[in-house]
Amino acid sequence: MLLELARWLAQDVRAFNVFNYITLRAVLATMTALTISFIAGPAFIRWLAAKKIGQSVRDDGPQTHLIKAGTPTMGGGLILISLGISTLLWADLSNRFVWIVLIVTLGYGAVGWVDDWRKVVYRNPKGLSAGAKYFWQSLIGMLAAIYIAFSVSSPDADRGFDLFFRWAMSGFTLELPAKADLIVPFFKTVTYPLGVFGFMLLSYFVIVGTSNAVNLTDGLDGLAIMPTVLVGAALGVFAYVAGNAVYSKYLLLPHIPGAGELAVFCAALAGAGLGFLWFNAYPAEVFMGDVGALALGGALGTVAVIVRQEIVLFIMGGVFVAETLSVMLQVGWFKYTKKRYGEGRRILRMAPLHHHFEQSGWKETQVVVRFWIITILLVLFGLSTLKIR
Repeated sequence: MLLELARWLAQDVRAFNVFNYITLRAVLATMTALTISFIAGPAFIRWLAAKKIGQSVRDDGPQTHLIKAGTPTMGGGLILISLGISTLLWADLSNRFVWIVLIVTLGYGAVGWVDDWRKVVYRNPKGLSAGAKYFWQSLIGMLAAIYIAFSVSSPDADRGFDLFFRWAMSGFTLELPAKADLIVPFFKTVTYPLGVFGFMLLSYFVIVGTSNAVNLTDGLDGLAIMPTVLVGAALGVFAYVAGNAVYSKYLLLPHIPGAGELAVFCAALAGAGLGFLWFNAYPAEVFMGDVGALALGGALGTVAVIVRQEIVLFIMGGVFVAETLSVMLQVGWFKYTKKRYGEGRRILRMAPLHHHFEQSGWKETQVVVRFWIITILLVLFGLSTLKIR
């Protein structure tokens, strides 16, 4: 929006051409999202409290969490407001990738909002049923995967639709170009052709999986939002490189025309996340809720697919991966042992993983900060794949 205004003003005042630089607009997007969060945050939290949208705490969870009951939740709405406004102000709204990421983010946010609203306002402990939630996540994720498959393979939206129709007319046998292959980090030439259906399937699992992984991680004050900010900022770097023909060629990454604009979105996400952390830091004044966790996870997954860094997302989001695996292993082992021995047994003291460490004697703040430190290391390791090949 402001980019178009700057371009119009640049016809008479050349100084406004500076706003064509993605890096400047990324910085401004971060500052804008932060400012919106700081200004709107207190009023948004008061509104949640007035509506009695408070967090319910599991009786079988850590006893130290019982004091958190009633803390306003659904604070992810503040993140989406800050992120959405900042992106609309500073991103190039003619860019197809900006819109698909925004649609996925807001779509997943809507699913989370309905789930939270039913749980908290209507006092329905089940919220949105697991089947319904997974259906809507899958629908959004699959539609996004189909669109991205042909968008990353084409220089613009028109040729992306043309590629889709040619693929359909070929009897679904047309292959995608090499830039749509699965990239293996740390190797110059190791990539795996996925095919159209393979690309769609992988993209679907990355988007839906990351969304749920962030949701599982969101269990302690500030635990999920800081890794999201760090991973999102790093993906912004990858987006900038992928969108730049010179940098992508030098660093041996596929050039995705238009992907650089996602750096603005990622910067806005980082600013909105840091603004939310101001209120979510221990002791939290507000919780993110599904509306924020599902949306932010979906955003990270979608950006990673577009910039062709699915494996790097897996590395940088190691905390999210560990949290998800801890739940899967705990549930799987419990069911297996109950079926075989008649009594369910557990691998961890409690799942997800952060509760295991709490039950092992770590304070909540220790768990959170140590997970942040691990994420910083993993993000730096992921960024090293830009050059180490």
